[in-house]
Amino acid sequence: MGLNTTTWTSPEQGALFVVTGASGTGKTTLVRQSLQDIPGLRFSVSATTRPIREGEQDGVDYHFLNRNEFMARVEADEFLEWAEVYGNCYGTLRAQVDATLGAGESILLDIDTQGAEQVRASNCPHISVFVLPPSKEALTNRLTARATDAPDVIQRRIKEAELQLRECASFDFVVVNDELSSAHDQFQAILVAELLHTSRHSSLIRRFRD
Repeated sequence: MGLNTTTWTSPEQGALFVVTGASGTGKTTLVRQSLQDIPGLRFSVSATTRPIREGEQDGVDYHFLNRNEFMARVEADEFLEWAEVYGNCYGTLRAQVDATLGAGESILLDIDTQGAEQVRASNCPHISVFVLPPSKEALTNRLTARATDAPDVIQRRIKEAELQLRECASFDFVVVNDELSSAHDQFQAILVAELLHTSRHSSLIRRFRD
């Protein structure tokens, strides 16, 4: 789709978008393209306890914390959502989300169904989008075609994907990623429509009403 950034009217109040989809649905690709196309849209940098890898930067790729630091922040209720995955903890810091939205920018959270459920339970205003494959069979074929994954990893991801797909009815919107360019248009249409909502442009509207 793409946007003409020279004529884009930025919202005064940013939006929090929660994007979820099973492995192999292409949600990360959709998120990355939208971050390039839509001004004022930022990606949420998660906190994690996993070791920093070569080439990564603290505060850019992740906020790297040791386990004691992470759990102390859990106890202090500093996370909007968090989970432990394969022995490492990952979470979204409330302060980062609040700062981004307070600056009039919007934020994309690329998280799983467990994290999305926590955001929903927090009553934090947000818009949720679930990215679906065209069919379960298509998703299985995509995951199986990944030559970099071992067979046991593929089977585990297929089972996890099936569980996550059952939660799609809990989201505000669904995007079926059958053909990528069409999925891009659908996904960005949701984001743009929300960012153009009248509730996010009170000063602009007031100029025409006064």
